[in-house]
Amino acid sequence: MFSYLQHRKNCKIKQQDRANRIASLPAYYSTPLTTQDRSILSTPIGTLASNIRSKEWAPIDVLRAYGKKSILAHEATNCLTEVMIKEMEEYVEGKEFTGPLAGVPISVKDTVGIKGFDYCIGYSSLVNKPAKIDSPLTRLLKDAGCVPYVKTNVPITLLSFESTNDVFGRTSNPHNKAYSPGGSTGGESALLAYGGSRIGIGTDVAGSVRVPAHWAGVYTVRAATGRFMKSMNNTSMAGQEGVLAVYSPMARTNEDLIYFWRSYLAMKPWNYDHHTHPIPWREEEFEAGRSGKLKYAVLRDDGVVTPAPACARALDSVVDVLRESGEEVVELDPKDVPSPYEGLKLASILLNNDGGKTYESFFTSYFEYNDAGVANMSTWFKMPWLFKKFYVWWVRYIQGDELWAGLVDTHWREQTTVEQWKLVSHREDYRYRWHKMLNDLGIDVLLTVPNATPAVPEDGMATAVSSCGYTFLFNLLDYSAGVLPVTKVDAAKDALPATFNIKKLNKIARGAYVHYDAEKMAGLPVGVQIVGKRLDEEKVLGVMERVEALLEKKGEKYELLEVD
Repeated sequence: MFSYLQHRKNCKIKQQDRANRIASLPAYYSTPLTTQDRSILSTPIGTLASNIRSKEWAPIDVLRAYGKKSILAHEATNCLTEVMIKEMEEYVEGKEFTGPLAGVPISVKDTVGIKGFDYCIGYSSLVNKPAKIDSPLTRLLKDAGCVPYVKTNVPITLLSFESTNDVFGRTSNPHNKAYSPGGSTGGESALLAYGGSRIGIGTDVAGSVRVPAHWAGVYTVRAATGRFMKSMNNTSMAGQEGVLAVYSPMARTNEDLIYFWRSYLAMKPWNYDHHTHPIPWREEEFEAGRSGKLKYAVLRDDGVVTPAPACARALDSVVDVLRESGEEVVELDPKDVPSPYEGLKLASILLNNDGGKTYESFFTSYFEYNDAGVANMSTWFKMPWLFKKFYVWWVRYIQGDELWAGLVDTHWREQTTVEQWKLVSHREDYRYRWHKMLNDLGIDVLLTVPNATPAVPEDGMATAVSSCGYTFLFNLLDYSAGVLPVTKVDAAKDALPATFNIKKLNKIARGAYVHYDAEKMAGLPVGVQIVGKRLDEEKVLGVMERVEALLEKKGEKYELLEVD
């Protein structure tokens, strides 16, 4: 009882602090957007930085425009955690900005270490434990000219495609409040989609920037390990190296994403962080992506969860415009590639090889909110061996669901060191098979969906937690993977066929499809995933630019959400 009371007290402290910070902002932040505000908010970050360097715009005016819009986004979606606008007003006042991102406001996931501010990542036990120093990433951003003005919400444990916790509450999708904006970088995607930021920083261990980009209608490229900085930030799973988490940028437009990647690499991040490879921006790789001379392969189905009609339609539209432009696009059959299902099983065990003990160690109270999907995983980890054995037998032989039985088999538990080493060896063999397959076929880029469905509703991850294979696969392989929004759910075009029978699906697929309703989801964004090989970030960005240009030429470019 004492721990629960302390938990509630800590939550109240943080919520009140956030409310006070917003309420104490100058009156300007509660006034309607001006013509200048709108001009600033609609300007690409490259032009914005140029205007600040030339003193055409004052950094304080830019900060105020984004601060004002971010507060509106927060009122609509509950996307913010730490509000640093007042401190940033003092920071920019009289400061000379000269870097490639001169005066550009940047939002960051709550995990990022910024001196003097909490990075509690939704755990009440970490409240009032601010970062003592700026992380290397924060130092680079500031040196490049960025102004980090807000931090954004995450799910408790950082292991969900929803973004909810007791400390800061639930973040909703700006397109439809009943749905999630994704996770674990969901606060960021909601803010970007609403227009309260143009560029932000997130993390990805199983799809945590790509699914939010897909569900909220923004852009991202998941970096391969070693390409983006990560030291001295916070996490719920420190030391976990079976499937490494990576930091990666997200943006409101593809133009901004490309400009940011160029600017970030121009700052030589390897001089800031020992995790980062000394690989500068490679223009020739970017041009290769734009060239129209690559060989594409499309993976339409991972053999676990067939993409829903809306997601399949988005993928079709990208494949069609590439083929119409003369590109070579070949079809991949799941039977002819190293099993995506094998990858899902392997990644799931590797990511949770401690049986959930590390992320659970931060909980203050038994009554503290846990993500619905993660709570189910935690319950399974604690189940007696004999019960697991019987359950798996029942699912496999009585229900005939081999996919679900294989995923939750008795090996999904805390691993011994010997078992962990064997899993890592299996991972390396699996990576080799994928690498060889792509090289043997001469494939440069893979096209697939980012998730089998559009956004889930509140607590939808209770059943959809295992339906993450389309992103998780590329974390396991450590490939560079981008997502760009392509279309929106159409109630008529994307309805399930009359012959659809959810009872015939395996349990992983049922957990995703139970939430699919094209009529209720109408207007939600739908993206497509562009996957390169390891460290192919520039090439992926080039392909994303080409695909978007082809869609625009055809009159099918995605329309960003515009909210006053």
